Amino acid sequence: MGAPVLVKERPGGIYTSDVEVRGHKQYVDEPLEYNSADLGPSPFEYVCVGLGGCTTVTIRSYATRKDWDLEHVSCLVTHEKIDDKHVFTRQVTLKGNLDAEQRERLIEIANKCPVHKMLTAEGTVNTAEVTT
Repeated sequence: MGAPVLVKERPGGIYTSDVEVRGHKQYVDEPLEYNSADLGPSPFEYVCVGLGGCTTVTIRSYATRKDWDLEHVSCLVTHEKIDDKHVFTRQVTLKGNLDAEQRERLIEIANKCPVHKMLTAEGTVNTAEVTT
């Protein structure tokens, strides 16, 4: 189980919230065009962050275990909604002395990152009200 994430509204924009996880403090917000303060990424942008971060970590981990010459990996992630489906698109950049077979394998490995698996599987969200 991952660390708990606390998200709570804050003054600023109408959709602005503070985010706290493992001592890290961030904001989640909506852009100015939604009449909010644009103090941080939107919720869907954070999902893209999770997918991109997990992708680069998974690729780096695999390349390191194989002792492949991967100098740098980056991942650009976009999100759009098409016909009631959420579509995430990844563009992975691999720099290093890698042959075509290694590059192809690293792209296959991208699909094995845990966030990719979560986004492409059916899941459950349990919700309960907590009274104070």
